[in-house]
Amino acid sequence: MVETADLWLGMQVQDLRKTLGLSLQQLAQRSGLSIGMLSQIERGLVSPSIRSLRQLSEALEVQAGHFFMAESPPPPEEIGLIVRRNKGRQLHLPSNGVSKWLLTPNLSGNLEMLLVEIAPGGKSGPDFYTHKGEECGHVISGSMHLWVEDRHFILNEGDSFRFLSTTPHRFENVSDIPASVIWVITPPLY
Repeated sequence: MVETADLWLGMQVQDLRKTLGLSLQQLAQRSGLSIGMLSQIERGLVSPSIRSLRQLSEALEVQAGHFFMAESPPPPEEIGLIVRRNKGRQLHLPSNGVSKWLLTPNLSGNLEMLLVEIAPGGKSGPDFYTHKGEECGHVISGSMHLWVEDRHFILNEGDSFRFLSTTPHRFENVSDIPASVIWVITPPLY
């Protein structure tokens, strides 16, 4: 019988592996675990030992604690399909004034959806950046400035955007209230 915690752990391992662009064979080489063992872990068929979990965390460039949840995992039927309110993973960038919550269950699909909270003065950084793919978004509340190449836009609540991620871009909240944006990126970036 497959345990819910093992399914959850397997999804986390697969998610990280795909985010790093690694095949099972490459992860096996990095971690010292067999491809068969990794496949079973990712499918939730086995529970890795503490030693194996440590090897996986080093190979996937995360702390071993990344795989432990403060609360119980979601029900098995929801794993990989549903993210409940306040249950998504968070990326907090305090130096930039930006917090991102992953709203898609994992990164194994073709896109990821984020809730991006931009504090007053928060920004993507001082420089333009690019990456492969495409992105779009919808401003839920507040406003933000968006630069796409040499074009500058002020987006307010209810406004949406879309552009190729290979185009130099950046964003910033110059207002005195936080901005909330639903942001969709393909392929998954975080």
